[in-house]
Amino acid sequence: VQLQASGGGLVQAGGSRRLSCIASGRSFNIYTLAWFRQAPGKDREFAAAIRYGTSATYYSDSVKGRFTISRDNAKNTVYLQMDSLQPEDTAVYYCAAASFLHGHYYNTERYYNFWGQGTDVTVSS
Repeated sequence: VQLQASGGGLVQAGGSRRLSCIASGRSFNIYTLAWFRQAPGKDREFAAAIRYGTSATYYSDSVKGRFTISRDNAKNTVYLQMDSLQPEDTAVYYCAAASFLHGHYYNTERYYNFWGQGTDVTVSS
């Protein structure tokens, strides 16, 4: 599957932004989908994931309560609604997919075998 992320840009602190990631190919509903992010000079980190099947959601502590991940299987798209953005949310955001991923592995990069190209989000203070 190929992933194409979009929606990044410049936003003021306290503002909102919605990222989208469209997947090509079939069987979108078997994939657990996630958003990771990489801030300048830092390692890539997990932000949010949504499980295949149940659509259970998982968030890192740093985004919980501010970000919402969702999916539309009919449109082969996963979204990340980001509210109350802060300068520390500035990063390149990557979408990722892993077939039939469940359990405790949703926040671990190496279990995701498909990645989008990243979309840049800059939050100004």
